[in-house]
Amino acid sequence: MAEVVAIEEKENFRTHRVRLPQGLAEGLAAGASVAHNGCCLTVTRVDGDLVDFDLMQETLRLTNLGLLGVGDRVNVERAARFGDEIGGHAMSGHILGTAPVVDVLTTPNNCQVWFEVPVGWARYIFTKGYIGIDGISLTVGAVEGRRFCVNLIPETLSRTTLGSRRPGDRVNIEVDPQTQAIVDTVERVLAARDADSR
Repeated sequence: MAEVVAIEEKENFRTHRVRLPQGLAEGLAAGASVAHNGCCLTVTRVDGDLVDFDLMQETLRLTNLGLLGVGDRVNVERAARFGDEIGGHAMSGHILGTAPVVDVLTTPNNCQVWFEVPVGWARYIFTKGYIGIDGISLTVGAVEGRRFCVNLIPETLSRTTLGSRRPGDRVNIEVDPQTQAIVDTVERVLAARDADSR
């Protein structure tokens, strides 16, 4: 996680500065990509461990980054390099939109968080499928209509912002692009076949 230490607001635009954890700014330069809550952003300035990023209108509209204030924390991840180990499903950094947390169920050493997505997104979410929540690659635990949950281990809770999420908080959602492509293709083929049979 990284702390937001400054925000400069402009019309439909903002620049925010984060303080990256030790070692994460090493070799970082303007033009590089760093994901913030799963949203791929471009570095605009580096000053030691302080790094600036510009957020345009579309980013502010589709993600929860426009809701951040100074002192808030974001999940950060440097871009993967060829040859790096991928610990989870491949994330593109392209956010579909946000969804609210609707319930947080905690028991010793376990946490289950429930979310609710718009109707159009629910068709991409399957039990045991993949989903990106604030940039965290997770397995879907269960699906009930438009609601789904993920189960979090203590390591995920301590290393990400999900440990502090409460009902009503909005998270960035990235669906698995392969699942999305398959579902869209099958729906298109079935609709064409149905139209041809009439």
